Amino acid sequence: MDERRRRIDALRFRLGEVENDLVDEYQASRISRREFVRRGTVLGLSLSALGVLTGCARPDVTQVDPPQTKPPQAGGTIRSGVVIPSAELDPVTISDEGGLAVLGQTGEYLSWSDSEGNLQPRLAESWSHDASGGVWRFKLRQGVKFHDGSTLSADDVAATFNKLADPKVGSNALSTFNGVLSKGNVKAVDPTTVEFQLDAPNGNFPYIVSSDNYNAIILPAHFDGKWDKTFMGTGPWKLEKYTASEGVNFVRNPDWWRGRTVADRHEMTFYAQEQAQVLGLEGNQVDVLAHFSVTEGKALLTNPDIRTIQFRSSSHREIHMRTDKEPFTDKRVRQAIALLIDRRALVRGLLATKSDYGNDSPFAPMFKSTDRSVPQRQRDVAKAKRLLAEAGKPDGFSVTLNTLTHFELPDLAQIVQDNAAAAGVRIKLNITDAGTYYGDAVYGKSPWLDSVMGITDYGHRGVPNVTLTAPLGSKGSWNSSHFKNPTYDRLVADYIGALDIGSQRRYAGKIQELLLDEVPVIFPYFYYFLTGAANRVAGVQTTAMGHIDVSRAGLVA
Repeated sequence: MDERRRRIDALRFRLGEVENDLVDEYQASRISRREFVRRGTVLGLSLSALGVLTGCARPDVTQVDPPQTKPPQAGGTIRSGVVIPSAELDPVTISDEGGLAVLGQTGEYLSWSDSEGNLQPRLAESWSHDASGGVWRFKLRQGVKFHDGSTLSADDVAATFNKLADPKVGSNALSTFNGVLSKGNVKAVDPTTVEFQLDAPNGNFPYIVSSDNYNAIILPAHFDGKWDKTFMGTGPWKLEKYTASEGVNFVRNPDWWRGRTVADRHEMTFYAQEQAQVLGLEGNQVDVLAHFSVTEGKALLTNPDIRTIQFRSSSHREIHMRTDKEPFTDKRVRQAIALLIDRRALVRGLLATKSDYGNDSPFAPMFKSTDRSVPQRQRDVAKAKRLLAEAGKPDGFSVTLNTLTHFELPDLAQIVQDNAAAAGVRIKLNITDAGTYYGDAVYGKSPWLDSVMGITDYGHRGVPNVTLTAPLGSKGSWNSSHFKNPTYDRLVADYIGALDIGSQRRYAGKIQELLLDEVPVIFPYFYYFLTGAANRVAGVQTTAMGHIDVSRAGLVA
């Protein structure tokens, strides 16, 4: 250990919890050096101490282990492992990570939202908007063919999105398109140009029709369903064999517009349990594991034969509290629960530091529009007790917390239960399987949406639009907190309509402050997305959404 490292460690040992949290924020690049020094002086840190601490290593969170530098060899088979899809493989209704991973093997999107939240052209070469941001045009790539030999055109794109926006179809994408795009408002201007007439201006609209939207792979206008029989698309792989309980075998698409895949074949194995996935990668059953969690995959982080790829993401857990039912009708009670959550312990313990702190709004630190000047909520038991007393609950209260057996959610529920007990809040846990918890969520019939308190998992998005509206908007289809606030709705409409980052950030700050006050939902953390790849392979690309692209992957010599 060098002398600078010793000085930093010795200094941090003498600091309090708040000061160490500030250092953590700086180390994780969530605040600038100037902001670190400004806040540090407010907390009473000396200039000499700040000088030492600004030398803290600021890790690159994009990659944990060095990438494979050897090029992949052409030919052979690449093998991946994913969580088993939870329902029928239908692009219109898929709503889970396993189904998403399968879709992306044969289907493609207008654009690709990469690991840093940037959009890369795919089936669309470019896009533009009118002065208001209410009309968007996408210019399509020419010469792209579907697996049945038909040529991609603007009619196919229009038909795809008009179907997804049709309430009668029951698409999973309705929650995304609600208030954004209505059926019939997507038109082919010419064979290679498609126009979207939006319900309201939307500065982030390209993300909503990109790979950020689970259901937005482009299908032929004449496609008549039964996708799991054909796996129709324009993508790099074509269906060879599909077994619902086991996985899918693919062969190279010889007519793919981007050229030949590196490998000849792709075998995708389904796993029902995460531990089985981890063992599958360790036991050479698969070459790549699309996604694993810290809680179940710790062995992969220290395995010398496996590389871990890590992305900062907006994936998170939402702890909702019914604002229209006791004991959460008084916002002081909701504030108290938020103040009881020990986020530092969650990030350092449960997530093994592979997470950003949540600040009780959908604005993850990774988003370009997040206002990072908004103060981070800290644990404050004394203040929580005072708020409960002011709300007429000096002895706490009893409530049931519902969640599901998914990744670290049961552990998080236990920690919330323990944290709340410090102020006399008695939480009973009800942990069920995903089917029981969600019920028929697509049609609004769900125990999740009716529960007084619950913890729900939310996947990554490149922009916060969906998580601003669906779980928190007055008419949001995922509004489990039953939060209805006209001021919030107006601010979100202003944010969504803003066409530049500066304007978005101004509205974001107001939204963040409002949600810190109202607290219909607690956002405890935004966890990093982890992928495991054996050292014997190269060229694997994944995203924090759960996409896995092995079109350029293969074994190394």
